[in-house]
Amino acid sequence: MEQTPNPDEGRQEVKNSTLIEKIQQLGQTNVPQLSKDSKVHCLTIIGQIEGHMQLPPQNKTTKYEHVIPQIVAIEQNPNIEGLLVILNTVGGDVEAGLAIAEMLASLSKPTVSIVLGGGHSIGVPIAVSCDYSFIAETATMTIHPIRLTGMVIGVPQTFEYLDKMQERVIKFVTRHSDIEEDTFKELMFAKGNLTRDIGTNIIGQEAVDNKLMHAVGGVGQAMRKLDELMKKNSELPEGGLIQ
Repeated sequence: MEQTPNPDEGRQEVKNSTLIEKIQQLGQTNVPQLSKDSKVHCLTIIGQIEGHMQLPPQNKTTKYEHVIPQIVAIEQNPNIEGLLVILNTVGGDVEAGLAIAEMLASLSKPTVSIVLGGGHSIGVPIAVSCDYSFIAETATMTIHPIRLTGMVIGVPQTFEYLDKMQERVIKFVTRHSDIEEDTFKELMFAKGNLTRDIGTNIIGQEAVDNKLMHAVGGVGQAMRKLDELMKKNSELPEGGLIQ
């Protein structure tokens, strides 16, 4: 007896295939323009931030060309009222990281970040770019000067370029957090804290004590804070922004 194809099974296969493709490409199950079941979108920044150079396939990476369109879609989607940014990153490409941080800071919708595990290097500006920032009690943040890998041309212009890029990072972090510039530079150029390197590794409460992050907390606290900011934002006149 010939069996009639079930159209529901075909649709389910297509749905599963699309879901797998989204996970492979973006590291998550839904993209902002399709997220109609929740007012909050979760953006994950994990592994190494990949910029202009493609990293080896065995590296766990966050590709900035995937993140930037998501941020634009979040801003455009009226169904999304708030953004939760979860970080567990070792850092990566400086310009790509700063681009992500600048875009997050310019969003008109409430944003909350949380560092779980680690928010190192260029992950620091991303962590402080949101309206409110949390760090887990055991999470760490490494603050150090900008480094270059590979061949470096030893001319004054190279070092001037590095100095200017470093100043961009310092200005961004101090503008979007309560940490003093002198304190941030002191942490950045400290000797003896990192083995055979310059910089400082701060853990949980230390980040709050230095006024780099707002509070120690986890996902629950971050969601409650985001709900609070979303409520305040909804009470503002149209076009108003949270201060």
